[in-house]
Amino acid sequence: MRVPNLSSCRGIVLLFAALACTPRAAAGEPAATFDRVAWQQDYAQLKQALEQGYANLAWFGSPQGGVDLPALDRQTRRALSGAENDAQAAQALRDFVAGFHDGHFSFLAALAPAVATAAPAPALREDLAGLDAEAACAVLAAADGRVAFSLPIEALPGFHLTRDGLVQPFRSGVWTSADGVRTGVVRIQSFSADDYPALCRQEWTRLRDLPSQQEMKAELEDAWYASLAAILREFAQQRVDTLLVDVGSNPGGDDSGDIATRLFSDRPLQAAPLLVSQAATGAAYLDEQIERLAGAIDRRQPDRRERALLREASTAFAASRRALDGPACDLSWVWHERRDWTTGHCRRLVPAGTSAGPLGHLPAEAVADLRLAHRLDWTQDTRAHWGSWTGPVYLLTDGKTYSSAEMFAARLHDNGVARTLGERSGGDGCGFMVAAEPVRLSHSGLRLRMPNCVRLRGDGSDEVAGVAADLPVVPREGEGARARAQRALETAAEDWRAQAGR
Repeated sequence: MRVPNLSSCRGIVLLFAALACTPRAAAGEPAATFDRVAWQQDYAQLKQALEQGYANLAWFGSPQGGVDLPALDRQTRRALSGAENDAQAAQALRDFVAGFHDGHFSFLAALAPAVATAAPAPALREDLAGLDAEAACAVLAAADGRVAFSLPIEALPGFHLTRDGLVQPFRSGVWTSADGVRTGVVRIQSFSADDYPALCRQEWTRLRDLPSQQEMKAELEDAWYASLAAILREFAQQRVDTLLVDVGSNPGGDDSGDIATRLFSDRPLQAAPLLVSQAATGAAYLDEQIERLAGAIDRRQPDRRERALLREASTAFAASRRALDGPACDLSWVWHERRDWTTGHCRRLVPAGTSAGPLGHLPAEAVADLRLAHRLDWTQDTRAHWGSWTGPVYLLTDGKTYSSAEMFAARLHDNGVARTLGERSGGDGCGFMVAAEPVRLSHSGLRLRMPNCVRLRGDGSDEVAGVAADLPVVPREGEGARARAQRALETAAEDWRAQAGR
């Protein structure tokens, strides 16, 4: 999740595109003799890489994971045995990867051959202060085409749009039902402040005086939370009855998917348990956290209680780090049998704190020093905005709600703050806590990325399964999007009445 998404060849079915993802086709070289054995060796290499580093493998090896890996393996081996050319063999591997239904486990674009004298990378443009807001924000923030609500809520009778998401950072408004139930609606199209150019333009007068893009982006992120909090406080002041947060078609982003949850309740929220792969990627993340905690102890001069909290967290990370160096279990069983996720079998995963940092929750008064508090709980950065909204919350999700948007939905749901509405989310889960080299298959040169972390739901399941809707609102035959938007809002209003006893 913390690593930006990379381009992918996932889902390619055309012959030309399949060949384009192999080094030979990318280089424009003549087709070589088809080598079935070499493709089968690539498949064996891929399975071994999954056993060693794919964080979700044990989940998908269980009946709860929803994927029959032994059957998928048999299907792939049959397809490779019957392949007559490189395109068919490549498609067999693509079908195998697609069978996991995990968007973070995916193919990457082919690399062109290296050249003897590669052009130097252009320097990062830091001279933004001399540009106007439009030009500077084109550098800092990418235009996002998902500003509109995921369903055409703005087209409904009774809806009043107050922010368009184009001039203002977030799209929002209030819908009033026929019997007077008032619902505040806010669209979160991405959990990355970089995807909100309107926010950058709004804040540019303040941002342009900062010395670097890194500091500009940090301030932009703070402004993202403040802008969202302002809308929630406005809804509270208007005394709307309930809140609908639209995260449909939200591809995810960064840790703000977890941090932002604190704006929607004044109750303590427990972060999700985080696990990382028993592999080099897991070691890198644990080492990073241990180093940061040690730095906080050495440089921030914590008092006795604060020091105890820091050392407790550091001790837990150190224990997980030692576990990484211990013997790793053999996960090759996933290709032959299915083992229940709830049993105590090895998963090649180690604890790594929570989705919000070392601690699952830290009260605001526990650590006065904000920088010190951040080392223990990343949500501390938004203390000033906690509980901007404290009323009922409904989350609108669909099959294109992914990654950190799923984390947002899962955390609010598992803490009893929100009810989910619409369709099950896409099921990408955690993704990446540290950058990792892609797996490169020796014969074909195909490259893949593999998630290195797992977030657990309140019931102990892997978040990669997606977040189911408490109140399903799925498309009906002959029903248009506007009618479904009406049905979604009415479903939330009806549920609110039932919950409130009205």
